[in-house]
Order: sequence, then structure tokens, then C-alpha cells
Amino acid sequence: MNTTAKLKKLVAQAMGVEKADLAIRNVKIFHVTDGSVEEGDILVCGNVIASLGTCCRGLAAKTEFDGKGLYALPGFIDAHSHIESSMLCPGEYEKWVLSHGITTGVCDPHELANVFGTAAWDYFIDCADHMVMDLLIRLSSCVPATALETSGAEISSGEISSYLRKKHVSGLGEMMNVVGVLLRDEEVINKLSFDAYVDGHAPLVSGNYLNAYIAAGVKNCHESSLLEEALEKMRRGMGVLVREGSTARNLDELLPLITLKNSPFLAFSTDDRNPVDVRERGHMDGMIAHCIEKGADPLAVYRMATWSAATILELPDRGILSPGKRADIVLLSSLEKCRVEHTFAGGKHVEKALFDSRRIPPVPPSFLKSVKRPMVTLEDLAVRSSDWRGDVIGLIPGNLITKKIPCALPEKDGFLYGDPEKDIQKLFVLERHGKNGNIGKGFVQGFGMRSGAIASSVGHDSHNLCVTGTNDEDIAMAANLLIREGGGFSVVKEGKVLAFHPLPLGGLMSIAPLEEVLSSFENVLEKAKETSCALEDPFMALAFLPLPVIPAIKLTDKGLVDVENFRFY
Repeated sequence: MNTTAKLKKLVAQAMGVEKADLAIRNVKIFHVTDGSVEEGDILVCGNVIASLGTCCRGLAAKTEFDGKGLYALPGFIDAHSHIESSMLCPGEYEKWVLSHGITTGVCDPHELANVFGTAAWDYFIDCADHMVMDLLIRLSSCVPATALETSGAEISSGEISSYLRKKHVSGLGEMMNVVGVLLRDEEVINKLSFDAYVDGHAPLVSGNYLNAYIAAGVKNCHESSLLEEALEKMRRGMGVLVREGSTARNLDELLPLITLKNSPFLAFSTDDRNPVDVRERGHMDGMIAHCIEKGADPLAVYRMATWSAATILELPDRGILSPGKRADIVLLSSLEKCRVEHTFAGGKHVEKALFDSRRIPPVPPSFLKSVKRPMVTLEDLAVRSSDWRGDVIGLIPGNLITKKIPCALPEKDGFLYGDPEKDIQKLFVLERHGKNGNIGKGFVQGFGMRSGAIASSVGHDSHNLCVTGTNDEDIAMAANLLIREGGGFSVVKEGKVLAFHPLPLGGLMSIAPLEEVLSSFENVLEKAKETSCALEDPFMALAFLPLPVIPAIKLTDKGLVDVENFRFY
């Protein structure tokens, strides 16, 4: 049907001259414009809203849905996320988040792209073409994030340019190479020169550095961990994406920012969330409920989740219940608790039959064998005192930012060891893309482990193997299990494998259904506690230790990085 015919049909259904395709009856319409509640119906034509309000009562429709007095709001928009961190394939992911009211997801697949390059984009674009929710793909702008690590792939500005006009592509993913922007690196500037929306990534960037970064065309940032940091970014015109991930939990720190006055400049981001965390605390619905419980104005909170997100992300066709806008609608039984009862995505009621009718593309076979390195020996894990220069990496609970801890380490026969009395243990990052076999060596404080080892093939963003533990034998066994099995999470104690959570898709994701992933991941978390680990999700914490674009100190396969000075120790 051409545009003229569609418009004629839409106008006719809005007036009641023709039957609406769908009528959602008897709902309380919550207006994110002024916070008022209007009882009435919502009429849908195709994938857009035709009309709404009391005036729609009595107008005929081909399909009727009784809202039974539930609150109707625009579908929620997750302004920045990485599906890979859910460990689910896109088809399973959308089943999960649609039940929490997310109808639009802005996804940067740079985790998979760091392993497989543009083939990762092809896979996500193909999946998006068959999904119920609207998945908007951001082209990963920093693959690799920096030259301080070894990635599985590199993506050039020319490759980005060739993808910009593809279906479902909506701009560039987070520009993590802040230093490259500030130093006017030719390739970085080429990427920013495209006529495209650009997401940001600027932790603790301030003053004229921030001004220059924004002047280069970056539109938003999800990395604010301090209130004053977020305020400065907002005052400079940046959209502030308030993040609550499974490891980076910034919501409580930024809660004072969430007011009616500020709400047009704020949105929510889940960034990296695992399914066990979501089951226990909710997804964006959990963030909304938490904000309201802590005293934030419900209108400000729901506006952030809908209209403000759409405005910041430059998506004028959604984010508000209004004639002509996308029929992305959530029905809630409680505004205060944000209890999602039903979701409509593009005018379609989300239910099992809808998922069964999809054809989600299969995982490419080439994505299933991505760990390419020799087995680890005990000799590989020795840390010579003559080679050591650096500080201990200190974890900060609920934060991706780390701290530098200068301290003397136990030494014997010219080798350095962890210090269990000070909660210091060895940390290794092992290159796993078959390029050079590098092994980065360091020490970390904050896991609280008294025995054993844990390992992960998820290591943001180049995704080399990360392993930490209290003794070399267990460390080697935990790492070698992942090398042999092609990726995942492992827990080893006293020479025995306690748990293994397989992630065969690029070493990042499972190909199993949600419930199987939940059960397996829950088991590996539970077994990690047997090492006396103090962290709720030690694997997510471990996975962010190689990321050299977040201060203050990180470890990559190439060595220990002083992020603040952008150099190796």
C-alpha cells in the first residue's frame, strides 16, 4: 500500500469512517505530556495509533482487546544496551525484554563485532528484520576500542560508511576513543564526519575536553557515575542516559538529577544486564519502580523511559501516545510499581503465538568456534618480580571505574604472588583470537576469594580470556576449560571444576533458550560463592577489567594500562 493510501486509511479509521484494525478498550491513558490520566480507548491502524481518548468509545474495530482498566503508556525505550551481555540470541532476548515493556532497543553489537567484525552487524541486522520489537542497530565506532589491546577484528571508517544506509541501522555506537577525538586522529574524525547520530562514552571527561568531545558531534553519554559529572554533561547539551547495569549501578547516585525540570534531557540505559539480575530486580520496569519508590516524580520517570528517550535519540515517531505515532503501548496494573501486564509492539499484542510466527535467522556456523589459543601452562602464569611495574587494580563496588592501589606484593625466589590477607590475587588476560598469544599479567583486589579460580571469555571490549584466582593450578584449569570448550564462564576449586556456563556464540552468548541460560548461569554464580567470592556477579566484574577506556587502571593482553595517562606501566 502506498503512502497516500495509508494516510487515507489512517484518517478514515481515526474518524471512525472505517473500522480500526485494533481497539484497546477501557484503559486509563497516562499522558507523558502533563501526567494526567484519561479514561478511554486506543484505536490502532496498522502499526500506528489512529486515535485515542473518550471520543473513541463506540467506534468499531476489527479486533477488540479489553484493557480492563489498566494504565496505558508508551512502550519503553532502552536508550543504550548490548544484547551480548544478556548472553541470549536476539530472538530469545526480545521475548525477555518485551515482557518488561521494552518496545524499542538501541543496540550496539560491538561485543560480537570485536570478535567477528562486520559479520556481527550482518547477523544483528538480519535478526532485527524478523523481530517483534524495534531493534535499532548502532554501528560499532570503536573496533577495537583502542590500540592497547588485541581484538579479533578491526572496522574502518570506510566499512562504517558502507553500512550507514542499511535497514535498521540508526547511527554510530558509543565513541569510546575519547583520546582519539581530542588528538584529532584521522580515522576517528572520519567516523565522526558522517551525517549520522553518534552515541557517547565519556567517563569522568570534563571541562574543555568535554566541550571538544561534544563539539565533535557526540550526542549522549551513559557513563556518568557522579552527580556533578552528569550535571555538567546535561548543561553542555548532552543527553544523559542514566545507567543501571548488572555491574555499573549508577541509578542511586544520579537519582537527585531526575526531576520534571531535567527530565527532557534524561533517559534510561541498561547497558549490560544479565538475566538472573533482571529476574530479581526487573529490567527498565524495575528501574522505573525504584525511582518512584525513592521519591522521584512519576511523570519525570515515565517521561524519561518514553518521550525524553525518543527526543534525545531523535526518534520522532514514538515515545508518546499520540495519533500517528507508533502503536508501542504498555498496559500497567500499577503506575507506582510499574507492573507490566501486556505489551503491544507496532500494534501487535505480544504473546506466544506472535513469537512462534517469527523466523529468526540461525547462528552462522563460523560464530561457534572463536577461542583460538594454546593451552595455558603453569610457567605462563609466573610473575617475575624483575618484570613487574605497576599498581594493584582495586575494584569499586557497583562501578566500572577502578582505583590504583600502590602496595608491595609477597615475593619468593624472584617471583611475585597474591596476598590473601589483603584480598589480592593474580589476574590474567589471555589473547584468544589466534593472533599473538599474548598474556597480560596483573593483580586485583576486591573479589574476596579465599580459594579457587574463575575465568571468562567475555572481556570487554576485545573479549580476550580473563581469569583470576588464588593459585596457579586452579587458574590454569579454569582458563583451559574455556579454551577447550570454546568460551563461557568457569569455576574451579582445589583442582576440580565446580561449574561451567557455556557461551559458544563468539564466546559471548548462548544458543539455548532463556530458561536454560538462566539455570546454567545461576549455577555458575552459586558455585562461585564456594570460593568465598564477595561479589554478586564476579564474572561481569571480571569482564570489565580489560577495558582500557574506563579509569583508572585496567589490564589487557598487552599489559597493565594507566588509563588516566593512556599508557602502559
